[in-house]
Amino acid sequence: MIGTRGIPNQYGGYEAALQELAPRLAALGHRVVVYCSHHQIFNQTTWKGVELSYHYNPEDKLGPAGQFIYDLNCNLHARKQHFDVILHLGYTSDSVWHRLWDPKARHICNMDGMEWMRSKYSPGVQHFLKKAEKWAALRSNLLIADSAGVYQYLEKKYPTPIALIAYGAEVPHQFKLNHLTSYGLKAFEYDLLIARMEPENNIEMAMEAKIDSGNTIPLVVFGNENKYAEKLKEKYKALPVIKFFRANYNQDVINSLRYYSRYYIHGHSVGGTNPSLLEAMAAQCRILAHNNIFNKGVLQGGGQYFSDAAQVSRFFKLQNADLISRNQIDDNLKSIRSKYNWEQICQQYEAVFYQVL
Repeated sequence: MIGTRGIPNQYGGYEAALQELAPRLAALGHRVVVYCSHHQIFNQTTWKGVELSYHYNPEDKLGPAGQFIYDLNCNLHARKQHFDVILHLGYTSDSVWHRLWDPKARHICNMDGMEWMRSKYSPGVQHFLKKAEKWAALRSNLLIADSAGVYQYLEKKYPTPIALIAYGAEVPHQFKLNHLTSYGLKAFEYDLLIARMEPENNIEMAMEAKIDSGNTIPLVVFGNENKYAEKLKEKYKALPVIKFFRANYNQDVINSLRYYSRYYIHGHSVGGTNPSLLEAMAAQCRILAHNNIFNKGVLQGGGQYFSDAAQVSRFFKLQNADLISRNQIDDNLKSIRSKYNWEQICQQYEAVFYQVL
């Protein structure tokens, strides 16, 4: 499994999914190898029955360009391992090396969303990403789409076989109020946004909406550190209604923060099934989601949708009971248990591995 920074998760969506999928496949009796960045804090050679293979990643020195070298190192190593199947999670910095992919292995690529749509990229980078998408799509033996919207897009554009397999989520068994105290928060007296700090996640839209609403319940933002995050922190640091915290990957803590929030704002506008949206549904959040085909395909009638700051502002002025019902939350839980179940998803991945062989 190539294309992530590795497991246990210390970064984002792909890693979160992989740490659920890989151990389950290993438990079924498969030899599973996950390629990891040498920057991973966890540095053991195995984790929950999964082999971890660490490789040099100069991302700290070169920025995003370092990912290309990291993926090159992973693919060169994988060529010598006699793997049956190589699962590529994303294609941004991986498919440029498609001529070096192991010719004896079968290749499956999870295509994520349409990377070239991300607003953070310049026109030149967007042009490259369209090429990278094409290389991955035509070089792979099978593509995985994680949402109906991505499936329809790929089906129209490429001849490669496609499987529709969503991400999954676990329904938490308990939520602890004491996880709120270290952040100075009180139950149901804060609105929550958890995302990678990128423009297309509409973080600033939510902040402007909170300010415009006049609502004094703070908007609490958890995210990674980057230049965009620094810009937002500098701009809004003087406002007590906006609170920033560094990303936390402890699921017990994050699930409790989700459950005890008044509203959970999911501003992701690009990509397929986003794991954080599923996790919010599983944690019984009252979800306000950006209005797009990807979010609507997952959340359906389980929340409210917004397209601009004015709509979010109006939502912030309303109380929970006026906006999102207990029935909607219960429907989200049913959806997680029936459709976004990790055991079921693991079986679907195993089936496509056998399919390409």
